[in-house]
Amino acid sequence: MIDDFAKRYLHDDLREAREAVLEKLEGLSEYDVRRPLTATGTNLLGLVKHLALWETRYLGEVFGRPFPEPLPRWDDPEARGRDFWATSEETRAEVIDRFHRAAAHADATIEALPVDAPGHVPWWPRPDVMLFNVMVHVLTETTRHAGHADILREQLDGATSAPVRDREFWTERCAEIERVAQAARS
Repeated sequence: MIDDFAKRYLHDDLREAREAVLEKLEGLSEYDVRRPLTATGTNLLGLVKHLALWETRYLGEVFGRPFPEPLPRWDDPEARGRDFWATSEETRAEVIDRFHRAAAHADATIEALPVDAPGHVPWWPRPDVMLFNVMVHVLTETTRHAGHADILREQLDGATSAPVRDREFWTERCAEIERVAQAARS
């Protein structure tokens, strides 16, 4: 009974985190979803592309349920990091559609297997896992990247998941935080 509850709880949270990531692209231009917003090139569409690839690996390959589309090899050093940005040939619609297909494939794995189903993650130091371990890992990674997306979106246009406040509130709040930070210098 607890196994079913845990699996359903983690799966529901994963679905919510996926939606949160996609929401951050809404209303933005092609340029804004693709442009590098950090020194390492992190961008919103790249986060979506990255999450799609790794869901197919973790909730597909790891359990002997390969994604029906070609994927770069996980151990190919040339491919490493290319999943964090969309090429000029990849449209936003294609990346988002792949994300949805990857999620559907992952969901089918989660629904088909018991939470203690064995899997093998060859790139982990302790490669023998259960579905539970992988679900926790994928949920953690998805929520981490959803947080990145929150910050990137806020940098772009100020949109946040925070309660709606006016510009004056946030200006005063930032000034208060700056005062505290300055006081900590002493």
